[in-house]
Formats: sequence, structure tokens, C-alpha cells
Amino acid sequence: MNTDLDLRTRYINVADERLGAVALCATDEFFAPKERMLRSTEPIWREGIYDEHGKWMDGWETRRRRDQAHDYCIIQLAAPATLAAVDIDTRHFTGNYPPLASVQACCADRAPDGNTNWSVLLPPTALSGNQHNLFALSSPDVWTHLKLNIFPDGGVARFRAYGRIVFDWAAPAADSAPLDLAAALHGGRVLACSDEHYGSMHNVLLPGRAASMADGWETRRRRAPGFDWLIVQLGHSGRVHHIDIDTAHFKGNFPHQVSIQGVLLHGACDAHAVIQSMYWNCLLEPHLLSADCEHRFDSALHELGPISHLRVNIHPDGGVSRIRVFGHPDGP
Repeated sequence: MNTDLDLRTRYINVADERLGAVALCATDEFFAPKERMLRSTEPIWREGIYDEHGKWMDGWETRRRRDQAHDYCIIQLAAPATLAAVDIDTRHFTGNYPPLASVQACCADRAPDGNTNWSVLLPPTALSGNQHNLFALSSPDVWTHLKLNIFPDGGVARFRAYGRIVFDWAAPAADSAPLDLAAALHGGRVLACSDEHYGSMHNVLLPGRAASMADGWETRRRRAPGFDWLIVQLGHSGRVHHIDIDTAHFKGNFPHQVSIQGVLLHGACDAHAVIQSMYWNCLLEPHLLSADCEHRFDSALHELGPISHLRVNIHPDGGVSRIRVFGHPDGP
């Protein structure tokens, strides 16, 4: 697989603990717990740090096996999803990484057990130490759980599963409360942004309020005319009821104003959407923002009918922690 492909702009990591992914069980976690493997942060190395089990490692690490079996960890994805690639990241594991790994998957409404039928997504494949090991997958099916097998033992710093969440839009009733059409857990995604020097653009669609500035989207200080922006593809097209812009934790660096544009696109590729976004219709005229505050816009929104994409403009720069787009899905 071409590692130059930027998976972050096409897919999201559905094995991210911030979205709700959980490491359910593992055969062994003597040296380092399985939960660390799903952290969203980059793995770190702590020189000279040891605990009662040995060298502290930022990831999941099993003891040395002395039999013919192998270790594995079962992961519940954040939501049902199709998968495009997995990254078995062995950074900082040099003499203790697994030489081989495989990935299996299932779709189940409860935790897998001994009777679960697993499908092979990635057969046993050689890994390299102290680096990303990125593998493309060719399965259009929807999965809920993954089983990461390592042969025979060793350590994995981070495990990421890139894909697209499949949300059941037929379930909400037409007269139900508005849903967040942009939420990552509802299939929303950020296609592009002008800059993300201090914080990832994908953070704005995460569930819950941000834990800190690092958990939001923040651009560098603009020293030229213009403003910063990001483009959101909704999980489902719909009519917008209200939009929440949250600047939690951004106090001396929140945007001065926000404006929003919207459009209904059918089958447009991501690149086309980005290029045409400057011409989309105005959904929200520029409005002032405040520091460390949740802002709700409802009556100020223009009626555009159903929309599928938004362009959120921040004037001139700064940080936003969350963006919520509440509305009702339009059609099937």
C-alpha cells in the first residue's frame, strides 16, 4: 500500500478510544496493558523508566511465550464500520515486536466468544520493528469487532483501523429530536482544512466536549489576508435545525468570527467539493465568537433546504474544539 496516501482525509480511525473503541480482552498483557494500544496520542519512549514488570512501554506488550500458541487482543470498534486499512504501529519496539501479525473481523451485537465465526481481513503478514506497518484491506462488509493476532508474542505501540462508520439512518423517527448530522459516530467526516498546525481538524467531530486545547482544531497565527476554514461532509444529508460551535479551552486564541456555507452534493469527489466550496451558499453570516464558550446558532441560519456539506470559516484564525450540526435526515 502506498504509505503516502493520507488515510486521515478519506477515513477515520474507528479503533480510537475517544470515539468509544474498547480493547475487550487479551491473552496476556504482562508488560504493558492493551488499552494503551488504542490511544489517539503518538507513542512515546521513556528512557530509563521501569515498573514492577520491566521496561515501561507505551503500547500493548505480552510476556515471552514458551509454547506453540500465540497472543491476541479483541477490539470492539467505536461503531459498525467498513474498513480500508489497518496500521500495526511498532514504534519504540525494536527487539520485542511481533515478527508476524494477522487481523480477523466479525459483526456481532455482543462481545465475541468461543463460538464466534471470524473472517480473515489480513492473513499472517511480516511486521517491521519501530515503525508504522500499514496494510490495505479489500472488504466491503460492515464489522463491529477485530481480533489482532501477534505471532508468537511481543509488543504493539498503536493499532489503528481506518474506515467509515455505517450509521442506521432508518432508525430515527421523523418526529424525533434533531440528530447531530456531522458527528463522527454518525458517519460525518472532515474532508480538508486550510491549516491544522496545532490541532487536528478531525477533532471537531468527536463525541463529548474537548478535554483540552490539544483535543480541538487550531490553526497557526495568520499573518496574511484571508481566513481559515474546514469542510465537513455530513453523515447524511438533511435540513439543519441549529449549529453549535464550541471554543472550549480556547481563551486567548479563539476565532474572532465564524461564518458557514452549505451545499447539497450528489456523488461529488472530495477534491471537487474542496475546490467548489468557496462558491457554496451562505448558511450563517459572520458572527462574533467568545472564548471558552458554547455558541448556538438557530434563527440566524438561512434556509437552504437539505444540505450534505458545510464549509466552516473562522475569521481570521484560531481554535475550535467541537462543531455540531443538528437536523433531520432527508430521505433514505
